[in-house]
Amino acid sequence: MFDTMPARPPMRLRMRYVVFALIGAMIAYVLFHNESFLIQPAHPLWPHYQTLGLWLLVHGVAGGSALILAPMQFSDRLRARFTKLHRVSGRIYVTGALILAPMGAYIQYMDERLGLGPRSFTVETIIQASLLIITTAIGLAFAMKRMIPQHRQWMTRSYAAALTFFEIRLILGVMGWDNDPVIVETVVWSCTASAILLGDIANQIYELRSMRPRRARMPASAQPIAAE
Repeated sequence: MFDTMPARPPMRLRMRYVVFALIGAMIAYVLFHNESFLIQPAHPLWPHYQTLGLWLLVHGVAGGSALILAPMQFSDRLRARFTKLHRVSGRIYVTGALILAPMGAYIQYMDERLGLGPRSFTVETIIQASLLIITTAIGLAFAMKRMIPQHRQWMTRSYAAALTFFEIRLILGVMGWDNDPVIVETVVWSCTASAILLGDIANQIYELRSMRPRRARMPASAQPIAAE
């Protein structure tokens, strides 16, 4: 009987916390493994990044703001209790994503001109940036139309596209593939190609888990009657 099934919102919340804890651990690993040179003024990478200058600073600030604020957008409780905070942080995320994407593509183009990357990496970065821009813009359009379920789904896809930056570096670092250009390019293209799929998987899991409490609260008159 459906009316005897217990609702499970606590489990759903715990699952969400686990997912974002794993994302936080991934980001922490990448910052330590790939970006620790930021606190090492004598690191040999500094001359290269000084060449990129302001472009890299804008890219980093916009990306950091978007990725830090994004998890707040997926909290139903926070969205219900602090609507204004949700909207403000959402606007910051959208602005950050729409700046982050083209800046990343342009920086990769500058690296290509400096002889630090093949043309295929520039093409991949443009595709990755396009995915982030398109998903974010569609999510924003649905928010402006007050079509919240569609807005949430597209922003999930947007966040999945944004996380490819960390996913690529996590895979390469953990597997020890950082210095193999063929594998690096394979991992980069694979993560970009699967970003939207991963976002859709997250959307479907959310929908499936949301159905359980809904069915548990179904009134007795609406319960299906077993055939005799």
